[in-house]
Amino acid sequence: MATRAKASAVRSSGERADIYQEVTDRIVAELENGRLPWVQPWSNTVAAPSVPRNATTGRRYSGINVLLLWGSLQQCGFAFVPEGQKLEAEPRAVPFLKRFTVFNIDQCDGLPIEMTAAPSPQADGDIVPRAERLICATGADLRIGGDKAFYMPALDYIQVPPRFAYFDQVNWYRTVMHETGHWCGHVKRLNRDQTGSFGTHAYMGEEIVAELTAAFVLAELSIQPSVRHADYIGAWIDMLRDDKRAIFKAARLATQAADYILAFEDATVEQTGPDQLAA
Repeated sequence: MATRAKASAVRSSGERADIYQEVTDRIVAELENGRLPWVQPWSNTVAAPSVPRNATTGRRYSGINVLLLWGSLQQCGFAFVPEGQKLEAEPRAVPFLKRFTVFNIDQCDGLPIEMTAAPSPQADGDIVPRAERLICATGADLRIGGDKAFYMPALDYIQVPPRFAYFDQVNWYRTVMHETGHWCGHVKRLNRDQTGSFGTHAYMGEEIVAELTAAFVLAELSIQPSVRHADYIGAWIDMLRDDKRAIFKAARLATQAADYILAFEDATVEQTGPDQLAA
């Protein structure tokens, strides 16, 4: 019995390792083809940007699942995932990967309107009140000025150019959310490792976490994400090839960061009520 159980455990471990490699290979292939799973994956649909949700529970998918579903959306026009390509982390003492089949609402008939209604996308030149409130609610030290955007961990502040420096208002939000992704990793908040020097895997790992964090938050705000550092794509590919678990870790940390940021909005709603925030 012990031998049989051990053999089963070895097979399961091998299957999970293969899933890590399979997903990493898929994402590397996307990057090599110039497609980022977190950048405008809904361009061939009429729906506004959003983080995929379970249609029954309303629960947001998280971590690597978001990238897989957005990647499928790019390929299919909706987030249909053929059997054997959907991954889910099971809440056990030791989290592990397991395959599930999921279906997009476009493949289902007879759903209630609340499951199928989609928000309208934001125009590039629009002020987005919800984004404005969220940025304010975080309490981040946001300094406006200069011609560079960055987060300064040692002094814990964000610097971004003024709004008029951007061709489209939406790019100001994209920039602020990327830097806010770094901001929430500070030792006083989520305590991520932000000590990597430029060009190292640690540095590039933090950058991809900030990219994904911004994408997840922007999608919740119905703003299409974009790539903040296209010049890093080659380094990201090298990092993912060297470590097949890197994208899983980055997606997990980005989900944690996005939840941290969006919690400020939830707290504001609780304090003021949804009616006051509807404007």
